[in-house]
Amino acid sequence: MELALVILVVALALGFDYTNGFHDAANAIATSVSTRALTPRAALLMAAVMNFAGALLGTEVAETIAKSIVNLDGAPPHQALVVVVCALVGAITWNLITWWFGLPSSSTHALIGGLVGAGLVAGLGVYGSAIVDKVVLPMIISPLVGFVLAFAVMVAVLWIFRNASPSKTTRRFRISQTASAAAMALGHGLQDAQKTMGVIYMALLTVGWADADDGIPIWVKLSAATAISLGTYSGGWRIMRTLGRKIIELDPARGFVAESVSAIVLYVNAFVLHAPVSTTHTITSAIMGVGATKRLSAVRWGVAKNIGIAWVLTIPAAAAVAALMYLVLHPILG
Repeated sequence: MELALVILVVALALGFDYTNGFHDAANAIATSVSTRALTPRAALLMAAVMNFAGALLGTEVAETIAKSIVNLDGAPPHQALVVVVCALVGAITWNLITWWFGLPSSSTHALIGGLVGAGLVAGLGVYGSAIVDKVVLPMIISPLVGFVLAFAVMVAVLWIFRNASPSKTTRRFRISQTASAAAMALGHGLQDAQKTMGVIYMALLTVGWADADDGIPIWVKLSAATAISLGTYSGGWRIMRTLGRKIIELDPARGFVAESVSAIVLYVNAFVLHAPVSTTHTITSAIMGVGATKRLSAVRWGVAKNIGIAWVLTIPAAAAVAALMYLVLHPILG
């Protein structure tokens, strides 16, 4: 039974990783495609390659997911595995719902919500202080930082290039967007693929098939990197339209600034704070920040409100689905 559950966890985790890829492909490339800095297919290929590379750059976020959300110590292995299965089902369900409606919600918080919901219903402990410090606070602070920093940098860019030729400036920023989009895709792989690694690692630790002192097995890293890259390459056009055009009509300079600021926020959270932040929240708030430099009314706040509602609902909705799945599956799987 444990072998079957571990295989199911790995399959669902990689499936979640794939949905994360096509759900969040827009994070890295929507601005570059909307400003015509890159063609859609070239942008997707670049994002897939950089996602793969980013996934192999670190494991700090994966360690946080595996060890700082739900306390599985002392739980029977089969119960712990059922909790992880239900968490993944909750996260995948929310990913598909928000993808269908074209809402850029957070795959990160869907997964965390699933773990918390299934863990609580199973009677397991959750690391409340760690969740507050490494999930809730970054969830609030990162979008605010993304908005304010993007606004400030965009104001500086407008001042620096105030006397430059508009056509030359646009052309240069369009070329620069290739680099900023690559940096954003690298940050997405660094953050989001690690969450899948963390879930698989959690399952392996539960049944004693991995040693905490040895870290995450290389096959887990490679499989998670591959799944998110394939998902990214498959697209995600619904959300791409929302990020690229529905929030604000972006120009190359604003696209470059939004991507660059988002990448910096992702790197700091991954390498310094070890916090699993949402790439979706970060890039969306940065797009709003650069858009607000035109005028506040340039941002389509109605669309922003719908996105905000999806953000607020993500953790409780994924938690509810995961909890319901646990109530259904636990009597069957034991």
